[in-house]
Amino acid sequence: MRFSFALAALLLAGCAQTAVSPAPVAPASDLHTDYFGARNARTLVIVLHGDDGPRIRDDERMFAQSVTAAIPNSAAATVLRPGYDDARGNRSPGDRGAGFGGDYGQVQIDKVAAAIAVARSRYRNARLILVGDGGGAALAANIAATKPGLVDGLVLAGCPCALADWRKHMVKTYGDLGWSKPVTSFDPLQTAGGIDPSLRAAVLVGADDGYTPVALSRSYVEALALRGVATDYRIVPATGHGLLNNAELLAATQRLAASLPRKN
Repeated sequence: MRFSFALAALLLAGCAQTAVSPAPVAPASDLHTDYFGARNARTLVIVLHGDDGPRIRDDERMFAQSVTAAIPNSAAATVLRPGYDDARGNRSPGDRGAGFGGDYGQVQIDKVAAAIAVARSRYRNARLILVGDGGGAALAANIAATKPGLVDGLVLAGCPCALADWRKHMVKTYGDLGWSKPVTSFDPLQTAGGIDPSLRAAVLVGADDGYTPVALSRSYVEALALRGVATDYRIVPATGHGLLNNAELLAATQRLAASLPRKN
């Protein structure tokens, strides 16, 4: 009888050693995302829109399609940020934020980062470049700083990247419609210390941008320089806040893609 118990114990031990580990859980997101370009792409560009109200958002779609035509073997995706909708009838659930610079906090960061992780899982062999426009640029900068390893490159256009200074500028320019109220957003200028020095960046701003003036981008570029981040900084002459489909932004994205090491 003792032999039978010993044999049973050995059999149970063998089963325990050969048990199959559960498959890893794929990342999930409920944010609306549109994809463009090659399925087996080696470069993936994700575009985050600005803070403006509902519209067709053709700028983001046009830029994404331009990227896939300009960068060899690439794909692009546009992510509709939490709480935003568009004129095509798409909507992303979640808390949009308080407005007035209050849309770049932990809740928004986590939701958009989850959507980026889903996109990354679809293109496992691709380098990932995150492009942000306006408020989407502030959110992109915070994601890069607080989610290390998620993105390989960062392109910011017309970024309110010195949040406190930007909100003061908005009060001065448009009046205190809510710009002086406390917000839970992270200030990209303060989170820049979390940027991985190996990440590569491009920061562009229009010389005539009255909404997110040049000084805001310059301050952020200086913070990146202190981290040793290689940054392509451009002030686009005779240009205002709308940069998303400016040829300079596409060219900067191309240069950044060409500079990133290929993934195995």
